[in-house]
Amino acid sequence: MKRERVRWIFITFLFCATLVIWVFVFDREAKKGVLTVAFFDVGQGDAIFIETPNGTQVLIDSGPNNKVLREIGKQMPFYDRSIDLIITSHPDMDHIGGLPSVLSRFSVENIMIPGVGADTSIYREMLSRAEEKNIEILYARRGRIYLDQENEIYLDVLFPDRATTGFEKNLASVVVKLVYGETTFLFTGDSPASIENYLISVDEDILDVDVLKLGHHGSKTSTSEQFLGYTTPTYAIISAGKDNSYGHPHGSVLALLKQFEIKYLETAKEGTIIFESIGAEPFVRRL
Repeated sequence: MKRERVRWIFITFLFCATLVIWVFVFDREAKKGVLTVAFFDVGQGDAIFIETPNGTQVLIDSGPNNKVLREIGKQMPFYDRSIDLIITSHPDMDHIGGLPSVLSRFSVENIMIPGVGADTSIYREMLSRAEEKNIEILYARRGRIYLDQENEIYLDVLFPDRATTGFEKNLASVVVKLVYGETTFLFTGDSPASIENYLISVDEDILDVDVLKLGHHGSKTSTSEQFLGYTTPTYAIISAGKDNSYGHPHGSVLALLKQFEIKYLETAKEGTIIFESIGAEPFVRRL
């Protein structure tokens, strides 16, 4: 009887192991050549998930709380417990509030920060957990990061291009451009118009993108008419909470988007917004 029980336990284990392997194989095959970019619905905040065809995973910001875990769980298979790179655009609560929970749940290789800190418990907890888990802290500087060399997918860090010690937090926001063939995304954190103008002065030839994540949740302090003229996105993404107390997105920003005939999508209305691309024009997979 005991031997029979052991045999069934072994068979069950073997079946489960085989199932996991096949799930992994089918998952990789389904994503062959496909770049996925998900703008998570995390309420009033930012959280963006990137997965390349070779399986490299990047999280840009983590929203205000641990709701980001639920959204990550929808994109990553149950057996996957690692993230290659986390980028914190800047240390405001609505961008790093969920990070301690992410660091507790997942194995993370690197965290990129702008260099400006915050005297808050959540920021200190983030640094403490990173130290406990021996996660390498990288200071964002202008340059290129290859995510998938085989498919020529990379992130260009456009800002900061200098030390940001003493900067106001929004001014220090990490700005990155994601490139895959003809597909381009620009993620701007909470960068205000002054940083947008600076980017125009140094990067006007490379700002044209397919998808633009609007700065500061669609606030009137970001997304100038001049910046839209240089970025000319097909889609603009507004990551903000429903009926938020800040009035995001601002009416003047929406008016500009309409003036430029830019399609805009709001996480507050659509939920998580997912784009997929095979290196040509990106398309929205699911709203």
